[in-house]
Amino acid sequence: MNEESKKTAGKRSALFVEDGMVLGLGTGSTVRYAIEAIAGRIRDEGLDVVALPTSKPTEELASSLNIKLSSLIEYSDIDLCIDGADEVDKELNLIKGGGGAHTREKIIASASKEFIVVVDESKMVDRIGGFPVAVEFLGFGKRLVANQLRRIGGDPICRKNFKTDNGNLIFDTKFYIDDPLSLEDRINSIPGVLENGIFSRRRPERVIVGRGERYRVIEK
Repeated sequence: MNEESKKTAGKRSALFVEDGMVLGLGTGSTVRYAIEAIAGRIRDEGLDVVALPTSKPTEELASSLNIKLSSLIEYSDIDLCIDGADEVDKELNLIKGGGGAHTREKIIASASKEFIVVVDESKMVDRIGGFPVAVEFLGFGKRLVANQLRRIGGDPICRKNFKTDNGNLIFDTKFYIDDPLSLEDRINSIPGVLENGIFSRRRPERVIVGRGERYRVIEK
């Protein structure tokens, strides 16, 4: 049922795409269905859009589906970003970063006029924090970053055999999160940290939640 739910949410998000848009394309299994549906609309309806991918896998997928690609160097203003999430709470705070692309995802989302998140029902939670917070950091500062994360209540574990598309490392860090915005800022104030997977300062305007063949839309 989860795959069907992901497909439902992803396909529904593609209906928000309009001719002439600059799109941000996120990363993950649910977004894959959105990208495939967008490609279908380009093919069937002749939509003229340009997309900015947030990761190499997304870039490869979109390119294989003949979606026109560009970057923030060419387009600093994005009309719509579609992305997934590992957790979403009732206030639309997110945890992202299971795929390690959260830094680029946050940059693209922050540059977007509208941010849509697509998930299946299992990703909806009362409080984010069950899923570890991905903290991307410079390897040079590994010990300092780990110590500082522990000092603010985290339990960091370095992701094995993994480097981000930016060439950096990730600490998957468990926190008890009672104030997502404050924690997002505290983590990012640690020297050596590039970005973390809490999306509270830039929350989505709407979340599309798939459940089987049905969906619901939650708006901020």
